[in-house]
Amino acid sequence: MTPPSTAASSTADEYRKTLQLPDTPFPMRGDLPKREPQWVQDWQQRGIYQQIRAARQGTPPFVLHDGPPYANGPIHMGHALNKVLKDMIVKSRLLSGFDAAFIPGWDCHGLPIENAIEKQHGRALARDAMQSLSRAYAASQVALQSADFQRLGILADWEHPYRTMDFHNEAEEIRAFRRIVERGFVYRGLKPVHWCFECASSLAEFEIEYRDKHSPSLDVGFLCREPDKVAQAFGLAALQKDVFAVIWTTTAWTIPANLALNLHPALHYALVDTERGLLLLAQELVETCLARYGLQGAVLGTVAGERLDAIHFEHPLARVDAGYDRPSPVYLADYATAQDGTGIVHAAPAYGMEDFRSCLAHGMRHDEILHPVGPDGRYASDFPLFGGQHIWKATQGIVQSLRDAQRLFALGDVQHSYPHCWRHKTPVIFRAAAQWFIRMDEGQGVLARDPAPESLRKMSLDAIEQTNFFPSSGKARLRDMVANRPDWCISRQRSWGVPLPLFLHRETGVLHPRTLDILDQAADIVEAGGIEAWSQRSTESILGEADAALYTRSTDILEVWFDSGTTHTTVLRGSHPGCGHDEGPASDLYLEGHDQHRGWFHSSLLTSCAMYGHAPYRAVLTHGFIVDPKGHKMSKSAGNGIDPQDICKKYGAEILRLWVASSDYCGDISVDTKILDRVVDIYRRIRNTLRFLLANTSDFDPVRDAVATDALVEIDRYALEHAALLQRQILTNYEVYEFHPVVTLLQTYCSEFLGGFYLDILKDRLYTNAAHSIARRSAQTALYAIAHALIRWMAPFLSFTAEEAWAVLGEQGMTPEATRASVFLDRFVKWPEVDASSPLHQRWERIRAIRDLVNKDIEVLRAAGQVGSSLQSQVCMDAGGEDYAALSHLGADAKFVFLTSSFALHAGDALRVEVTPAPGDKCPRCWHYVLAADADPAHPGLCLRCASNLFGEGEVRSMA
Repeated sequence: MTPPSTAASSTADEYRKTLQLPDTPFPMRGDLPKREPQWVQDWQQRGIYQQIRAARQGTPPFVLHDGPPYANGPIHMGHALNKVLKDMIVKSRLLSGFDAAFIPGWDCHGLPIENAIEKQHGRALARDAMQSLSRAYAASQVALQSADFQRLGILADWEHPYRTMDFHNEAEEIRAFRRIVERGFVYRGLKPVHWCFECASSLAEFEIEYRDKHSPSLDVGFLCREPDKVAQAFGLAALQKDVFAVIWTTTAWTIPANLALNLHPALHYALVDTERGLLLLAQELVETCLARYGLQGAVLGTVAGERLDAIHFEHPLARVDAGYDRPSPVYLADYATAQDGTGIVHAAPAYGMEDFRSCLAHGMRHDEILHPVGPDGRYASDFPLFGGQHIWKATQGIVQSLRDAQRLFALGDVQHSYPHCWRHKTPVIFRAAAQWFIRMDEGQGVLARDPAPESLRKMSLDAIEQTNFFPSSGKARLRDMVANRPDWCISRQRSWGVPLPLFLHRETGVLHPRTLDILDQAADIVEAGGIEAWSQRSTESILGEADAALYTRSTDILEVWFDSGTTHTTVLRGSHPGCGHDEGPASDLYLEGHDQHRGWFHSSLLTSCAMYGHAPYRAVLTHGFIVDPKGHKMSKSAGNGIDPQDICKKYGAEILRLWVASSDYCGDISVDTKILDRVVDIYRRIRNTLRFLLANTSDFDPVRDAVATDALVEIDRYALEHAALLQRQILTNYEVYEFHPVVTLLQTYCSEFLGGFYLDILKDRLYTNAAHSIARRSAQTALYAIAHALIRWMAPFLSFTAEEAWAVLGEQGMTPEATRASVFLDRFVKWPEVDASSPLHQRWERIRAIRDLVNKDIEVLRAAGQVGSSLQSQVCMDAGGEDYAALSHLGADAKFVFLTSSFALHAGDALRVEVTPAPGDKCPRCWHYVLAADADPAHPGLCLRCASNLFGEGEVRSMA
């Protein structure tokens, strides 16, 4: 005789075989690091991007223009964040039905590549050698970065990217420059520009960042050469002591190049009698200055600065070396203030923009401006006292010379915000050099054949007002930068870049009269053979023998910001026609880090407005930087960096993508292994939910088995309405490029609505009802629709997983043939219009809330050890009003909603719940507890419901 326990176990095993248990080839574990590269290879082999482009022909275009990363070194987390964000936007637009091309690009010219070549081959390279080696190096870096980006699941035209060094793009850049010349914005001038000694070149405003710097602060006296004029200005008969105009500066190295003193015309200055002579100081600063000098003094009189105009003082080193024996006249300038220092500003016009403007305004000629500092930061070898010395090292000698000359009144140290090169992180200076500029304000540039009707500043500011910004604060940031920026210096003194193909008359400095034609000729030459071809062409072959002797050829190149700043035309309207809008802004969206308000957003805006009179983009989106959990910017040198390649190897690119999608990118974003481990948990929840949907529709044929909407079990109709409303929220967020709310919505949907409610209730119907029953097919109809929707919702960020699930649906014949190759060939599910205020939706929302209350009471019994699963409990409930109506509407299906073995409802004034352990025995098939009267005598232990589902007509479900 078989023991009872063994017999019961045998019966349970037999009945288990009668259940409709889920089955799917979609594995529980993603095994992402191993399987993702196979998907990348599969996309490439099947030409999925090309299939998508073909499928979207004729649909409305959406253009996201890729801001080119620099082709130098492996990608880092900032690159990964940026490219994944772009990829998610493009994919969400594809699924919305747009023709969304994605052309990846690279910035290939410029100093960092030259530096890399110089480290390998030395600094004394000829231009031809530098260009050839740089081109090969950039190409190798593009190939490496391209592979890394593709590993992240980025779908793009990797076979036809754009590179700023492609011959066509180099030629188009010259043509863009020609157009800006023709519009009257370009001029050549001697003007102080930011100069980096490490770069040995001028820098644009975009390449400057401000950092704290310690500098010596000096108070220096300038002896007056015309004391009688000072006495007259102050109404004194005569002066019995030497008069010194005292200046304060934090740039000691500029004093040897001093040519003037600046006083504010309306500011009052005092003549102070001290034991070191008569000192000229701003009246408001007398007390502070005397304390700094350790002097006592009496004010002899005060006058407005305008009374001291044109009085001559002498250079403070005039008595040390004859090379400094020159006057330093007083000029009146509004930028002299009494906020700090002495109220008097010394002017070295070669090394300060305000000094430069003041000296020119007072009649100083360009050839009178001293500019002894060379491109390497050293004074000219024949410069008095400090020749050949680097300016930073010369400071100590300058201070000592001033002290020996008895012109140093005070020496201190100050920490101040100072401009630095954003590449080398080293201090820069203003340095006057003949450069090419794009004019921001009114004025006529050279060769203005088709002058713009307005200034570039005004056009740019107007264009900003027509642009959408995400986040909105970006508008004010860019507007302020454009409103206050100086003219744009676009020339650089390097080799690896697009040439400025200009010729200047050796004596007059005037451009060759055929300059516009020469620019066209240069573009054609470069188009055929790259910038190397232009470098190798002789001046005689361009100008002819006669003119070649009269003109000097420019060896400058266009700065790299001009390269990337003109890609709206060189790429979108040049090398990749059809991938940009023909009229108005070429792109719908530019997306980069927030530092690009002073970089790519800025340079692109200026060039587009200069060429076309409008912005190159309709919208600008910015993201923050990558930081560690302590908020410190990530870097390898600090030891707090994480490489995206390492994340792919350990977690898979899908986890990196989900981290990007779940982060609020508007601010700085933190990442470490703990954060990624939490992202893994989110991924598992979504994957397991998707697996349940696929497993429970594996035998479902939508053509054969789908149940009409009006015949669906009511909870299935509610689930579909809920999905339709959820998609409305998701697509609204996708529309404005907000991804972290989508991840939150999906995480909540999978864990709470599906996992904690709908799928939990559905299991009994899916497993215990007959395979082809209306009740089961109703559930599968809903699950099929939800699976399709969920795969599309997640596809922009969980692209590999979505494609994997899509392939399973395709194998089961559950996707249209035309889109079976990729989910990105399809579109978001089109749901019927639904209303969250519908009676169905409102009723089930309330039922869910009541169910949560019941579950809490069941948890109390479970904690006390009285029940295990909820099926071991029974519920007795009193309810009134709308609650009673909603619950009574469920009828006999109520127990399935609450996952209890029985449910009793009574009319009452208020909601009251009583949960107790369920009596009876456990059905070995459905696990509900049933009384003897509800068991089938023909099949011992089996409940009547299971018996009917197995051997009879089957139960009828209408609500759940």
